[in-house]
Amino acid sequence: MRLLLQEMKNTGCEINGGTFLSFIESFARFNRFDEAVGVLGMMEDFELKPGTFTYNHLLNVLVEGNKLKLVEEVHSLMFSRGIKPDVSTFNILIKALCKAHQIRAAILMMEDMPNYGLYPDEKTFTTLMQGFIEEGNTDGALRIREQMVEAKCASTNVTVNVLIHGFCKEGRIEEALNFTQEMSLDGFHPDQFTYNTLINGLCKAGHVKHALEILDLMLNEGFDPDIFTYNTLMSGLCKSGEVEEAIEVLNHMVARNCSPNTITYNTLINTMCKENRVEEAIELARALTSKGILPDVCTFNSLIQGLCLTRNYRIAIELFEEMKRKGSQPDEFTYNMLIDSLCSKGRLDEAMNLLKEMESSGCARSVVTYNTLIDGFCKNQRIEEAEEIFDEMEIQGVSRNLVTYNTLIDGLCKIKRVEEAAQLMDQMLMEGLKPDKFTYNSLLTFFCKVGDIKQAADIVQTMNSNGCEPDTVTYGTLIGGLCKAGRIEVATQLLRTIQMKGMVLAPQAYNPIIQALFKRKRNKEAMRLFREMEEKGDPPDTVSYKIVFRGLCLGGGPIGEAVDFLVEMVEKGFLPEFSSFMMLAEGLCALSMEDTLGKLVDMVMKMAKLSNDEVSMIRGFLKIRKFHDALATLGRILKRRNPQKTYW
Repeated sequence: MRLLLQEMKNTGCEINGGTFLSFIESFARFNRFDEAVGVLGMMEDFELKPGTFTYNHLLNVLVEGNKLKLVEEVHSLMFSRGIKPDVSTFNILIKALCKAHQIRAAILMMEDMPNYGLYPDEKTFTTLMQGFIEEGNTDGALRIREQMVEAKCASTNVTVNVLIHGFCKEGRIEEALNFTQEMSLDGFHPDQFTYNTLINGLCKAGHVKHALEILDLMLNEGFDPDIFTYNTLMSGLCKSGEVEEAIEVLNHMVARNCSPNTITYNTLINTMCKENRVEEAIELARALTSKGILPDVCTFNSLIQGLCLTRNYRIAIELFEEMKRKGSQPDEFTYNMLIDSLCSKGRLDEAMNLLKEMESSGCARSVVTYNTLIDGFCKNQRIEEAEEIFDEMEIQGVSRNLVTYNTLIDGLCKIKRVEEAAQLMDQMLMEGLKPDKFTYNSLLTFFCKVGDIKQAADIVQTMNSNGCEPDTVTYGTLIGGLCKAGRIEVATQLLRTIQMKGMVLAPQAYNPIIQALFKRKRNKEAMRLFREMEEKGDPPDTVSYKIVFRGLCLGGGPIGEAVDFLVEMVEKGFLPEFSSFMMLAEGLCALSMEDTLGKLVDMVMKMAKLSNDEVSMIRGFLKIRKFHDALATLGRILKRRNPQKTYW
């Protein structure tokens, strides 16, 4: 740079302040801020004294580059060289202090201006207002405006728009609208920035219809909405689930010659995928490409996520390959989605291949990636490979978190390697991670399953002593273990103790006791507990209803009680377990209560939403009194639709 200047001087080219300002700009553009400051020394070498304008230019460049330490140094240099500051100098320094979150110091600097024969202008006040707003303190910004009015400093749209933005940023939309109205009466004319700010604020607050009204007003006032206006409205509509209206806005946008960009399309595509409208989203992406707007990684991620959520894994993988062919580099989110999908399908080797591909492509692998794989291998009982991935994390420098340990501990407990799970818990503590309820519940579930109630009770005691509050899952698991061990009275007593703590119990706590009572033919007690759950606990779940219905069918009590409960169950949206329904049906036939059976079958068919053909076939069998054929057909249809799990 110096050689160039020397050559310019030798050839008679004029070297003035403008030349050095260009150098400052060039250095700043390439983030070489120290060299930008060095330009001041170069100026003096060429017998040019930097003045206020040069210092202001350099200070502003440094503030924009967020080099606040250098700002302080240059300001000190300016002061030591006797360069007088002007209003712009103060405004730049106030902006620097606001960026550094030193609002009080910025106010003191403004108050110091009269000592230099200077007075704040609109930019001074507006910069301070912006500083307060960035701190989330619009009321502070309003106090600065009051000072501005007292100082009789004229304001323009810039000041008003800054305050409108402040109200909107804090979600104070009504105040923003009222302030706009108030200022309009004082001669303020809203501009494009005003309208965009209000539309953005209204959309973020969920008032999209009102935002559309502002769009109409904007158009009536002769302003052309820009890409920001339309994208904001479409985002607001999509968040409200109004995709069709968002598409209308897109059409309006195109009709007014405002070209959509990738953000426009990504907003729509992402929402369509979340609403399971993946095919439409893919069509839109194709349209995007045909218009010369190439899909980016966000577009592909939305589509791949939508395909994975709708279980279209094959197409998701095809799109992933297309993504790479088109030069859009998959990111961590892309890989994590596909790895999760492959793990959920049990395609673990393919998931591992993707992990290797991540490594070879230089894509970062986070704890989420490894946790997903560990979970997949544990669920498929390939624990040794899960342990290998666990060890690999340390080699790769990826910190293991609570989820990592909990997943592997749970996997070990499920294959009865509880001693290793306990060792892993010790390792977890050594790494500074505190076991939570999920950690303890995994161990608790194991001991309850093997009938070791003492160990199970010790775990609950350890939880309490370590400040980990047992939850409904903890108590439900322990109650289930007690019932399995035949200790119903102790389980009931524990249930009462938990209730006294004010905890609202889930069905998982009630179900084991109800089931155990029915098994011992204590039907009345079981029904009392079921009704208590309805009244005092969380609503009974599918398992609750199936346990009670089966208990009533097996219990040898009045058949009418089982019939009434089935009606209640179906009315509340629960289908009976078919084996229990068959027992009831056989009982009704034995008592010549075929009409009642017919009505119950109709209720079940309606609840199960059988097709007209299926209903006609079953009713046909009932009409000719082929009850076994009717029930067998109904059973096959229900089993095909929803394979039953045994609860007894």
